[in-house]
Amino acid sequence: MTQPADNADSARVHPPDRPRTTDRRDERLAMVRTQIEGRDVRDPRVIAAMRNTPRHWFVTDEEQARAYADSPLSIGAGQTISQPYIVAHMSELIDLAPHEKVLEIGTGSGYQAAVLSELTDNVYTIEIIESLARRAIATFEAHGYRNIHVRIGDGYRGWPDAAPFDAIIVTCAPEDIPQPLIDQLAPDGRLCIPVGPNNVRGQQLIVVTKLANGELRREVRAAVRFVPMTGEASGGR
Repeated sequence: MTQPADNADSARVHPPDRPRTTDRRDERLAMVRTQIEGRDVRDPRVIAAMRNTPRHWFVTDEEQARAYADSPLSIGAGQTISQPYIVAHMSELIDLAPHEKVLEIGTGSGYQAAVLSELTDNVYTIEIIESLARRAIATFEAHGYRNIHVRIGDGYRGWPDAAPFDAIIVTCAPEDIPQPLIDQLAPDGRLCIPVGPNNVRGQQLIVVTKLANGELRREVRAAVRFVPMTGEASGGR
């Protein structure tokens, strides 16, 4: 279901509990073993979430043969589904507890949100491209995801009426960190965001922690390459 909210559409996904799938299970387990566990992801909950989330549900028909490849894939509209390792790495960096509330900026195909839904009961996600958002909603409904809230709109200003968030993941790169996202972090909240221009130098993956006294701690964790954040972050482009 969708309903208007703050000049955007929002929906909470409420289909029945989803069954565990065995479809393409061997490919999924091999992906986790070689691409996730074979690198520096150690959190057992994140590893389990990656095992439990079929990536092929979230890729286009044209990319099905490469659904478990160690690479980003096109999902249309000039956007991509992130490399599996990056999804796992960012999920680990925000260190979610099961009761915590997380916001994702850039739903895309819905894969990152689906992984997050294995880690916590409270997932919020915003997508600026309506066709992608509605496709993700349909995928969530088809596969029984019950705890994902979806909004169609510009993620630059976050989701104020659902704030504060214990963690925020951003899957597109602004040139500077949006202040509204900082403002919407709870005390001890974590923001994982790629920052920098869309050029050959790429961006830096930064984790910002809002300490209980309101101070911010910033850590650069990796060099990355994400699609640019559009909307207000890019002057409305």
